[in-house]
Amino acid sequence: MSMQDAPSGVALWRRVADGIERDIAGGRFAPGTRLPGETEIAETYRVNRHTVRRALATLAERGLVRAERGSGTYVEAPRLSYPLRSRTRFSEIVGAGGREPRGQMLAAGEEPATRDLARVLGVKAGAALTRIDALRFADKTPICVSTSWLLTERFPDAGSIFASARSMTALLAHFGIRDYRRGSTRITADIADASDAARLDLALGRPVLVVDSTDIDADGTPLVVKRSRFAAERVTFEVES
Repeated sequence: MSMQDAPSGVALWRRVADGIERDIAGGRFAPGTRLPGETEIAETYRVNRHTVRRALATLAERGLVRAERGSGTYVEAPRLSYPLRSRTRFSEIVGAGGREPRGQMLAAGEEPATRDLARVLGVKAGAALTRIDALRFADKTPICVSTSWLLTERFPDAGSIFASARSMTALLAHFGIRDYRRGSTRITADIADASDAARLDLALGRPVLVVDSTDIDADGTPLVVKRSRFAAERVTFEVES
């Protein structure tokens, strides 16, 4: 649609954004596909590239598209419906939504338990913990960055096991824990820091939903303390009782 066909009284960038949104809704641009470049869009709508950039920025703020550095702008998949329940498993939730779950370990190492971590895990402050940082995807879209802490004495070499299994469920199963449940969950909102923004492919200043949780075994013993930062525009949390 050219600007001559658009309703009068509407800012040019809004008309461009609305036109691209209609193309996405109509299936012309499927989730995961790359949009035409700024120059091509500008020629299509007979506007300048500054107008196109503002239109794309607006669509990105609404979670409809995602700009990847040095690659282009891609259509976002629909928000992932993410139920928070007593048994929460990332791979099962993503798979149930018809998307492929994938995990990537970012780093692992040992560090002493802070007073807060020690209290939650029921150990002494300073006890050796294994910290695992991971990035999780639905298809090719990064969904969350997580930091997990486990007691090193109970889960020796946990970092290497996770690097191979790329799953906390598989890691715990390695140590004979076949089932576990969520002991506590707390959700807050924050702004992604530079590191998380880069990993989640978010613009600086974009919001994240922070989920602090503790997983426990059948006897109620804490197993894992986790802090996950979810791209707020890519998930919808559903709290189940």
